[in-house]
Amino acid sequence: MNNLALGLIGNSRTNALIDKNASIVWWCYPYFDSDPICSRLLTPEVKDREAGFIDVICDNLKQSDQKYERNTAILSTHFEDHNGNRFEVIDFAPRFQMHGRLFAPSMLVRIIRRIAGRPRITIRIRPTVNYGTEQAEVRAGAHHITYMGSLQAMRMTTDAPVSTILAEQPFYLNDTITLLMGSDQTVDGAPREVGRSFLERTQRYWYAWVRNLAIPFEWQEATIRAAITLRLNTFDDTGAIIAAVTTSIPEAPDSGRNWDYRYCWLRDAYFVVSALNALGATGTMQRYLDYILNIIADTRDAPIQPVYGIHRDAVLEEREAVCLSGYRKMGPVRVGNLAYLQIQNDVFGSAVLASTHAFFDGRLERPADTHIYNDLERLGELAIRNYNMPDAGIWELRGTKRVHTFSSVMCWAACDRLGTIARQLGLDERARYWIDNAREMHAEICRRAWNPELNSFVSTFGGDRLDASLLLMGELRFLEPDDPRFAGTIAAVEKFLRRGNYLLRYDEQDDFGMPETAFVVCTFWWILALTYIGETDRARELFENILSKRNHLGLLSEDVDPLTGELWGNFPQTYSMVGIVQCAIRLSIPWHDAF
Repeated sequence: MNNLALGLIGNSRTNALIDKNASIVWWCYPYFDSDPICSRLLTPEVKDREAGFIDVICDNLKQSDQKYERNTAILSTHFEDHNGNRFEVIDFAPRFQMHGRLFAPSMLVRIIRRIAGRPRITIRIRPTVNYGTEQAEVRAGAHHITYMGSLQAMRMTTDAPVSTILAEQPFYLNDTITLLMGSDQTVDGAPREVGRSFLERTQRYWYAWVRNLAIPFEWQEATIRAAITLRLNTFDDTGAIIAAVTTSIPEAPDSGRNWDYRYCWLRDAYFVVSALNALGATGTMQRYLDYILNIIADTRDAPIQPVYGIHRDAVLEEREAVCLSGYRKMGPVRVGNLAYLQIQNDVFGSAVLASTHAFFDGRLERPADTHIYNDLERLGELAIRNYNMPDAGIWELRGTKRVHTFSSVMCWAACDRLGTIARQLGLDERARYWIDNAREMHAEICRRAWNPELNSFVSTFGGDRLDASLLLMGELRFLEPDDPRFAGTIAAVEKFLRRGNYLLRYDEQDDFGMPETAFVVCTFWWILALTYIGETDRARELFENILSKRNHLGLLSEDVDPLTGELWGNFPQTYSMVGIVQCAIRLSIPWHDAF
């Protein structure tokens, strides 16, 4: 069972979700975190009229099929009616080089192309504004319709009859029609020619981008789709990386665990950068490094937050959008995220780890240097001061502060990697400083986070409970593969957190009760941990199982129901797509052994 049967299109400036019948049900315009002019995913209630979408209705529909064009972010939906008439809807966001720079406007292109017969269709465009409060104000021109009331007006320019679209009248599709949806500006050229040109050039862009990926031999399709999805979740303007495209899809039915993920968590972004680096796509790292360095400069003496807005906004006040009743009417719908107020000490390690690659990769146009290293040293000093201090932890518990093992290990990682970077830069004295501090931190973590009765590391210093982030102690190289303590920790995590072929994040009460669904990335961490200690057969079996839970287009959300396999949580989740890349690379046979 999979209700999140949605496809993602985008261009690293704007993105949208489209259902199996080619309805654009989620589009935050003009940016990732803007007001959703297409909000049907979260059920707007506007004067008892269905709203918040852009769709195409096929008269007498028999079936529809959907797929991505191979190795691109271009989505194609094929329709057939009961009389054998067929047409397709092609959706994408333009992204290509033009006039020596990247052209990626806040625009979606929809091409509706007749394939056979005389299909009869209806085009409906009903944007909402102010988070579903009302429908957009409409202003019509000869060949366009402008929808106003949000942050930025959206103009739809077309070669279809404007009056027919306004009246939502059905008509016969005799040829191809094009809809260009973006800023309220005159389109330079006939819509059909502009759309065709944008499609061809966007195809070429994605073909070239994918061709340059260093993909594993096995699971190529899954890896490529994950990589493209991660790329779409990066915001080119600033280098920010969002955790997910949506807000408030609940982690479990009627759980109230509804959060806004359209922001940049430093921890999540580190994992995205790491995954794309492993594929050789280093451009994201360079932009994200600029984002991190600007945040360091912004904060000055203020604490580093765990999450920021895509434009480096520090304040993400949380409120409820009362006119959106929620995914499957399971509200509330939240805008903003109070996690920005939390103390999460792993952020120091996340920022340093995301930057480390830039000091060693000779291919980079702008390799990191001593100036950047000096900025990162501030984070290292904060890691030393805070590694054994209480915080909200990786799971962002809102009512409790404890000394979380994962946060401490990430602080250790900040110092450990700074020592490695200092050696690379020839700064021997600073290298010794960071290595000595990392050694002391490592010893204290091992002393205070190890529970001999459980034969395992535990979630908090002196505690007796476990959480799935402990499995990253191998991935972060805190423990060696042959360290019996790591094998013991894996066994204990399986004993307490395993639910079938998945893992819970933790199994204790939090602000909303007991967790009901499995956090997808935790299963990927389990797979990586098993691979790290050589249990590759088990790891491969678990990996194949989680891949089978992807939706029809190869995408994953945040959570999965261990009993039904249904996807829950914000979508598509970068954490989850990162797991596909990491596990495929780690488990695949080498290319030289494939033939």
